[in-house]
Amino acid sequence: MSDMITADLVDLGLSADTKEAAARALAERMVALGRVTDLEGFLADVAAREAQMPTGLDGGIGIPHCRSEHVTEPTLAFGRSAEGIDFGAPDGPADLIFLIAAPAGADDAHLTILSSLARQLMNSEFTDALRAVGDASAAAALIRGDEPDTPAPAGSEDPVASAGAASPAAATVTAEAGGTTEGGDEGRPFRIVAVTSCPTGIAHTYMAAESLENAGREAGVELTVEPQGSAGFTRLDPQVIAAADAVIFAHDVPVREKERFAGKPTVDVGVKAGINRAAELITEVREKAARGEVTSGSAPATPVERAGESGEGYGTKLRKWLMSGVSYMVPFVAAGGLLIALGFAIGGYKINKAPSVMDHFLWTQADSWAALLFQIGGVAFGFLVPVLAGYIAYGMADRPGIVPGFVGGMIAFNINAGFLGGLAAGLIAGGVVMAIQKVNVPVALRGIMPVVVIPLISSAIVGFLMFVVIGKPIAEAQKGMTDWLNGLSGSNAVLLGTLLGLMMCFDLGGPVNKVAYTFATAGIAVASPSDSAMKIMASVMAAGMVPPLAMALATTVRGKLFTQTERENGKAAWVLGASFISEGAIPFAAADPLRVIPASMAGGAVTGALSMAFGATLRAPHGGIFVVPLIGNPLLYLVAIAAGVCVTTALVVVLKGMRKPAPGAAAASGADGEVRTAETKQPVAA
Repeated sequence: MSDMITADLVDLGLSADTKEAAARALAERMVALGRVTDLEGFLADVAAREAQMPTGLDGGIGIPHCRSEHVTEPTLAFGRSAEGIDFGAPDGPADLIFLIAAPAGADDAHLTILSSLARQLMNSEFTDALRAVGDASAAAALIRGDEPDTPAPAGSEDPVASAGAASPAAATVTAEAGGTTEGGDEGRPFRIVAVTSCPTGIAHTYMAAESLENAGREAGVELTVEPQGSAGFTRLDPQVIAAADAVIFAHDVPVREKERFAGKPTVDVGVKAGINRAAELITEVREKAARGEVTSGSAPATPVERAGESGEGYGTKLRKWLMSGVSYMVPFVAAGGLLIALGFAIGGYKINKAPSVMDHFLWTQADSWAALLFQIGGVAFGFLVPVLAGYIAYGMADRPGIVPGFVGGMIAFNINAGFLGGLAAGLIAGGVVMAIQKVNVPVALRGIMPVVVIPLISSAIVGFLMFVVIGKPIAEAQKGMTDWLNGLSGSNAVLLGTLLGLMMCFDLGGPVNKVAYTFATAGIAVASPSDSAMKIMASVMAAGMVPPLAMALATTVRGKLFTQTERENGKAAWVLGASFISEGAIPFAAADPLRVIPASMAGGAVTGALSMAFGATLRAPHGGIFVVPLIGNPLLYLVAIAAGVCVTTALVVVLKGMRKPAPGAAAASGADGEVRTAETKQPVAA
């Protein structure tokens, strides 16, 4: 670790009072040594990682970390705070802060060393030594694990000297003699296999592994851990898994090859629970084994639960389940919608009456190619409802939910229950599978449950409910909503456009944005969409283009209000906005949400309302300015977009111009030579 941390990267008197300020102070040391090339860009990556999950740990430790293209080589900076800094740990502020910077393509050797450091953070002797060390050079040497120049006091040992021996590969902790045999065969200790993983695979993964190993040793069980880190992972021996009495998953990203652990008592939690509650997890999984609680699938966790925090409410989970379905549906919407739009552009609006290209196709005739594009797009659109339902069920119950979800979604499509029917079918399918998975089944049947029994029973139940019980009422509700949309006109249509514009610009590609977008695409996902549905689609796309275009314009007309990184992002935002990619404004919103988001919503509302008032229509669900020839009233449509962009740009410029530097803040020179106040140097996540 000698090339990762030096005395210049140590601050034993860290005076920052927030985690953003601490990250900035330590990152500036990395910039000074040439380890980080773009301070603001790197801090944005740190903030993005912090937003996924707080990096504070019990015991007064904060480990902000990320992979970033702005890092030239793996680097570690250390700060010690006298007052403590809140990194979101349950037990309070952190006084030991490690900022870990890994390049986007960091090599395995460096990541292995970083993982060894992460394990050492679970060693109280190591952290006590860091709290007592007197100078930066000694602290850097302690972290590197250098041999001390003078003999250590009797009874002590260098807590990091053996860090390199802590391999991130699977490590086993065997119980002392006399361990209990509960759940295992007579004469041997209880056996547990565990998997740990985190989004970056650098720190939490190995800290959880170390914590579980220590807790296993204290509990007298035989515990084998498979850390699935960024440097790859060594698979547990299949015989070790087969002999295990229980499984612990402590992870925030999907467990790779999870099916290896099927049919065993399982505890499935976030990675921080593996760090902070290791002993409780071991007790919990042993109790499950004693009660014979074995799930029929590989584990009770789902894709949504793996991506979330432990203890999330049902409202949050429901939103994520629905977003799981929408995220898989959107590519079908984009591909199918654009193909249909191209078919209309080439062959005219009567192309939907063309015969099947299987029966009539002339290579030299434009109408034949138009019909081909239209019919391919129609096939893609036919998957929308089944895919929506199938992947809602997948988000709830993992792979066993896909079959009943798709079956229910196709039934909804066939009975004209549409988008609402797909939502209901997905939720029902996921719920049915989750209920079946909780049933204890004989060991002999566990192998066929995911591939035979669960799909059979769940598809039959979902099919019955959709055909006989709830399908018809939902179809009637869908028809009622369609008729209502067809009847919108005048001020009602303008108000709807305003609302959709606000939603599109509220979270820039997030759940609210996706609700508005899905509402619009559902209306045109039919062979002959109504005029009102096409107006809604036009207003949604127009509003979604406003934020990135406005940020690009603002960085052009008043560049001094933005950092160098933001100005560079502004250049890309031109293209992203023109392509209807609202996410192009996220870097600006993350840096200054209280100014950028309200301004974006104001512009989006103006554009949505004007688009509706002008009667602009759109059959394509995506494409931005590249599908303007397919838009009804294209010139007025562009006027609506321009008006919204001007409103947002003006508001952003005014709001940013009103802010004042912090009292006593000294001017600082940016990397581009521009003089900036401390205000403009605030971290991206402020």
